[in-house]
Amino acid sequence: MNAPADAQVIVVGAGPVGQSAALLLARWGIQVLVLDRRAGRDSTGSKSICQQRDVLDIWIAAGAGKIAEEGLAWTTARTYYRDRELFSWSFEREGPLPACVNISQTRTEQILDEAIAAQPLIEVRWGHEVTGLDQDPSGVTVRCAQRSLRASYALVCAGARAQQLRQTLGVSFDGETFDDQFLICDIKADLPGWENERRFYFDPLWNPGRQVLIHPCPGGTFRIDWQIAPDFIPTKADISRKIRQIIGDRPYELLWHSTYRFHSRIASRMRVGRVLLAGDSAHLVAPFGARGLNSGVPDAENAAWKLAFVLNGWAGEGLLESYHAERHAAARENLEITAATMRFLAPRTVAERMRRRAVLEGGRVAEVDSGRFAEPFWYVDSPLTTPEPTRPFEGRPPKGALCVPAPGVIIPDVGLPGGRLREFCRDGFLVLSGDMCDSRLFAQVLGKVTTAPLAVRGLAEMDGTGSLAQRLGAGPDEAWLIRPDSHIAAIIPHAGPDSVAGAVRRVLGKQ
Repeated sequence: MNAPADAQVIVVGAGPVGQSAALLLARWGIQVLVLDRRAGRDSTGSKSICQQRDVLDIWIAAGAGKIAEEGLAWTTARTYYRDRELFSWSFEREGPLPACVNISQTRTEQILDEAIAAQPLIEVRWGHEVTGLDQDPSGVTVRCAQRSLRASYALVCAGARAQQLRQTLGVSFDGETFDDQFLICDIKADLPGWENERRFYFDPLWNPGRQVLIHPCPGGTFRIDWQIAPDFIPTKADISRKIRQIIGDRPYELLWHSTYRFHSRIASRMRVGRVLLAGDSAHLVAPFGARGLNSGVPDAENAAWKLAFVLNGWAGEGLLESYHAERHAAARENLEITAATMRFLAPRTVAERMRRRAVLEGGRVAEVDSGRFAEPFWYVDSPLTTPEPTRPFEGRPPKGALCVPAPGVIIPDVGLPGGRLREFCRDGFLVLSGDMCDSRLFAQVLGKVTTAPLAVRGLAEMDGTGSLAQRLGAGPDEAWLIRPDSHIAAIIPHAGPDSVAGAVRRVLGKQ
């Protein structure tokens, strides 16, 4: 494909989803132009703070590993009803990365900007508001006030305010807005014992009938979210009083505050021809469970490797339709989960309010919903996944626990002598073969099936102790096909070259 005049891909929006997409595209050798309507970076407030393990892994691959290094890895989540602790839970450890870290979006964007500045394939232009998108068989014309720009594809990561671009594409954005407001504050204070715990309060005496969420952040800072009445406009005195009700007479510094309402919306399409939608441009969810940015970055990764495979001639354009199939399903799941959470947090009917009170007062822990924490979406039903009846998806594991590997599930991030398992997955397709498989024959046959980067590695070769095969539950005659985003595309028992080749064709969208 001939290089277009301005870039191979234009990314609209320089927030963390757009930044991630640009870095991941450049990693595949794709020339990227990032456009943002703002005059420059807005560096105020914590905004999205809680980054999940699998998103940290994506950022490491993108060259922004400092996010994981600088983030605060909290370990315990406590939930209270009034002044009584209902329960607590901790994440199950997997590999070298923490289950999540807290770090302000401002710092995350700074680290991503540093990585972008070191990448010659990426150009960022501020003060470029995109007003329209026109497509033809050979590319996309991106209309700005200054001029029109040209690329083979466009990826819209323009946030929740991308209504004009969605309308240009004929995409609806149906859903709802919740009435209650939320007041958020960043404070700096010394709160011994709170440094590594997330605390959630239902109906505390200092916010009766509503909720409060407290998260620790790096540098002795804390993020506090209060649910407040729809018509309440907090003054400085109100904010000071609310903070004092939580921390007492300890000294503190108020760093930032804001109010907002939650939305629950989803785009009708996430791919329209040569234009893909990602992040808040495609879906909005309530933040309890941290499913916003933790879903937007996997959007960016999914779009990046598929666009790169098409642009590099390794796959046909039909592969891009799987972006919509996979990430729209992920958005729908997040909407269902967060909508159920909001019905519990902000009940709208008498029946919902009565049920919530009965659950909390009765200590019915299994029914308490303060937000199921973000987890990767598993492409069990994807057209790219080869199903295997002997390896069925066992469903979502208990809160904080790990998932049993199966086709469509993201592969465990096992520590190996040469690094982490997922570090070996990011450069193309990876075939993991058992001791009874002929790895050399696999490599010869698969080299005739695809020109995409592909490596065949024996499980024993990668880890001679056998712990990798044990953690995966991999048999000696099995082959595992892993996608560039670390999801398991196929687990093939009694594997032969033809069956592995069929799984590769399928993951390229050729079946």
